[in-house]
Amino acid sequence: MRGEMIEFDGNGRPFQGYLSKAEGGGPGVIVIQEWWGLVDHIKNVADRFAAAGFTALAPDFYHGQIAEEPDTAGKLMMALNIGEAEKILRGAVARLLADPSTRGDKVGVIGFCMGGQLALLAAATNPQIGACANFYGIHPNVNPPFENVSGPVLGIFAENDDFTNATIVSNLSQRLTELGKSHEFHTYPGTTHAFFNDDRPAVYDQRAADDAWGKVVAFFGKHLG
Repeated sequence: MRGEMIEFDGNGRPFQGYLSKAEGGGPGVIVIQEWWGLVDHIKNVADRFAAAGFTALAPDFYHGQIAEEPDTAGKLMMALNIGEAEKILRGAVARLLADPSTRGDKVGVIGFCMGGQLALLAAATNPQIGACANFYGIHPNVNPPFENVSGPVLGIFAENDDFTNATIVSNLSQRLTELGKSHEFHTYPGTTHAFFNDDRPAVYDQRAADDAWGKVVAFFGKHLG
């Protein structure tokens, strides 16, 4: 891996995250974990952003804990302190903007599963976020104030998703439309939840994942410069 674990301040408290820098610097992107924790897959996503010309920071919301099976992951997700998560997000945004390798005065945010909903929360509570990518986001205790979203939203969804189903996607799109928020949603036929995670062969769909990655890189390149 090309990055390193760092410590950053979140409202007076220390938190950790994985920082991966683009050679020569680039726009900043916050990468938010799935319910498994800050696993190698998420670190690899940060590294992919760095290779694509971005500086990426993946905060650790579980303080070093990692789940290896769904029951534990579900418990960790439901135990997440949302108030603390907001502090982590604000601290991560500030740390990324302060890094010499980050260019621009706004950063992007991307999240997967639980992280997708946290990415929406970050975009709605941090005016320094200029663009948000949500991969099939879901968390019953995270309710972003969508009226405060200041940048465009890219939504990536799976057709056969038992967690983020078509009704949830439609309702989110309708809400953003009602609020006049710019958004672009894509649902990939034949895919299931977490199809982007190449560490989970049972659900990974390479064609859809590659296409989605191309859309994400173009999206952040356009809106973050």
